[in-house]
Amino acid sequence: MSTIMNENRLQTTFKNLDHKINKLNDQKIVAFFESLGLLERKDVPKDFLNWENILIVVPNRHVSHELKYYKYTISRISFLTNPYADQIHIFDLKDWKSASGNKTQFQIREMLKTSFGGVKKVIKES
Repeated sequence: MSTIMNENRLQTTFKNLDHKINKLNDQKIVAFFESLGLLERKDVPKDFLNWENILIVVPNRHVSHELKYYKYTISRISFLTNPYADQIHIFDLKDWKSASGNKTQFQIREMLKTSFGGVKKVIKES
Protein backbone atom coordinates (compact mmCIF):
# COMPACT_ATOMS: atom_id res chain seq x y z
CA MET A 1 0.00 0.00 0.00
CA SER A 2 2.85 2.41 0.58
CA THR A 3 3.56 2.24 -3.15
CA ILE A 4 0.12 3.68 -3.95
CA MET A 5 0.57 6.49 -1.43
CA ASN A 6 4.00 7.32 -2.82
CA GLU A 7 2.59 7.27 -6.34
CA ASN A 8 -0.17 9.73 -5.37
CA ARG A 9 2.34 12.02 -3.74
CA LEU A 10 4.57 11.76 -6.80
CA GLN A 11 1.67 12.65 -9.11
CA THR A 12 0.82 15.66 -6.93
CA THR A 13 4.45 16.77 -7.02
CA PHE A 14 4.50 16.43 -10.83
CA LYS A 15 1.32 18.51 -11.15
CA ASN A 16 2.81 21.23 -8.97
CA LEU A 17 6.02 21.24 -10.99
CA ASP A 18 4.11 21.34 -14.29
CA HIS A 19 2.14 24.32 -13.02
CA LYS A 20 5.37 26.14 -12.12
CA ILE A 21 6.88 25.28 -15.53
CA ASN A 22 3.79 26.65 -17.29
CA LYS A 23 3.99 29.88 -15.26
CA LEU A 24 7.66 30.29 -16.19
CA ASN A 25 6.87 29.64 -19.86
CA ASP A 26 4.13 32.28 -19.70
CA GLN A 27 6.76 34.70 -18.40
CA LYS A 28 8.99 33.78 -21.35
CA ILE A 29 6.13 34.48 -23.77
CA VAL A 30 5.39 37.87 -22.20
CA ALA A 31 9.09 38.81 -22.24
CA PHE A 32 9.40 37.70 -25.88
CA PHE A 33 6.31 39.67 -26.95
CA GLU A 34 7.53 42.68 -25.01
CA SER A 35 10.89 42.54 -26.80
CA LEU A 36 9.04 42.46 -30.14
CA GLY A 37 6.94 45.47 -29.13
CA LEU A 38 3.71 43.49 -29.39
CA LEU A 39 2.37 44.33 -25.93
CA GLU A 40 2.03 48.03 -26.77
CA ARG A 41 0.02 47.43 -29.94
CA LYS A 42 -3.76 47.76 -29.78
CA ASP A 43 -4.35 45.05 -32.41
CA VAL A 44 -2.72 42.35 -30.25
CA PRO A 45 -5.27 40.42 -28.16
CA LYS A 46 -4.59 40.74 -24.44
CA ASP A 47 -5.80 37.22 -23.61
CA PHE A 48 -3.10 35.37 -25.59
CA LEU A 49 -1.86 33.54 -22.48
CA ASN A 50 -5.24 31.81 -22.28
CA TRP A 51 -4.69 30.19 -25.67
CA GLU A 52 -3.42 26.64 -25.74
CA ASN A 53 -0.90 27.50 -28.49
CA ILE A 54 0.07 30.83 -30.04
CA LEU A 55 0.73 31.33 -33.74
CA ILE A 56 3.20 34.10 -34.52
CA VAL A 57 2.84 35.33 -38.09
CA VAL A 58 5.97 36.98 -39.46
CA PRO A 59 6.17 39.02 -42.69
CA ASN A 60 9.19 37.37 -44.31
CA ARG A 61 11.72 34.57 -44.04
CA HIS A 62 14.41 36.91 -42.75
CA VAL A 63 12.35 37.70 -39.64
CA SER A 64 11.40 34.04 -39.34
CA HIS A 65 15.06 33.06 -39.39
CA GLU A 66 15.91 35.66 -36.73
CA LEU A 67 13.20 34.33 -34.41
CA LYS A 68 13.72 30.61 -35.13
CA TYR A 69 15.75 30.06 -31.96
CA TYR A 70 12.81 31.08 -29.78
CA LYS A 71 10.62 28.40 -31.37
CA TYR A 72 12.74 25.84 -29.55
CA THR A 73 13.18 27.65 -26.24
CA ILE A 74 9.59 28.76 -25.60
CA SER A 75 6.78 26.22 -25.40
CA ARG A 76 3.34 26.85 -26.90
CA ILE A 77 4.49 29.05 -29.80
CA SER A 78 4.61 28.32 -33.52
CA PHE A 79 5.66 30.47 -36.44
CA LEU A 80 4.13 31.08 -39.86
CA THR A 81 5.65 33.20 -42.61
CA ASN A 82 3.05 35.27 -44.44
CA PRO A 83 4.69 37.33 -47.20
CA TYR A 84 1.50 39.40 -47.43
CA ALA A 85 1.77 40.56 -43.81
CA ASP A 86 3.13 44.02 -43.13
CA GLN A 87 4.23 43.29 -39.55
CA ILE A 88 4.30 40.56 -36.90
CA HIS A 89 0.87 39.36 -35.73
CA ILE A 90 -0.30 36.75 -33.23
CA PHE A 91 -3.27 34.41 -33.46
CA ASP A 92 -4.70 31.44 -31.65
CA LEU A 93 -3.27 28.36 -33.37
CA LYS A 94 -6.73 26.74 -33.23
CA ASP A 95 -8.03 29.51 -35.52
CA TRP A 96 -5.28 28.79 -38.04
CA LYS A 97 -5.92 25.06 -37.98
CA SER A 98 -9.66 25.48 -38.49
CA ALA A 99 -9.18 28.03 -41.29
CA SER A 100 -6.53 26.08 -43.18
CA GLY A 101 -7.85 22.58 -42.44
CA ASN A 102 -9.01 21.17 -45.76
CA LYS A 103 -7.44 23.69 -48.10
CA THR A 104 -4.92 23.20 -50.86
CA GLN A 105 -1.62 25.04 -50.88
CA PHE A 106 -3.01 27.46 -53.47
CA GLN A 107 -6.13 28.14 -51.37
CA ILE A 108 -3.98 28.79 -48.30
CA ARG A 109 -1.79 31.19 -50.26
CA GLU A 110 -4.87 33.08 -51.44
CA MET A 111 -6.30 33.12 -47.90
CA LEU A 112 -3.07 34.60 -46.52
CA LYS A 113 -3.48 37.64 -48.78
CA THR A 114 -6.35 38.93 -46.68
CA SER A 115 -6.22 37.09 -43.37
CA PHE A 116 -3.71 36.09 -40.70
CA GLY A 117 -1.92 39.40 -41.05
CA GLY A 118 -2.22 39.64 -44.80
CA VAL A 119 -2.91 43.02 -46.32
CA LYS A 120 -4.00 43.46 -49.90
CA LYS A 121 -1.26 45.25 -51.80
CA VAL A 122 -2.64 48.43 -53.30
CA ILE A 123 -0.85 49.74 -56.35
CA LYS A 124 -0.56 53.51 -56.08
CA GLU A 125 -0.93 55.47 -59.27
CA SER A 126 1.66 58.14 -59.88
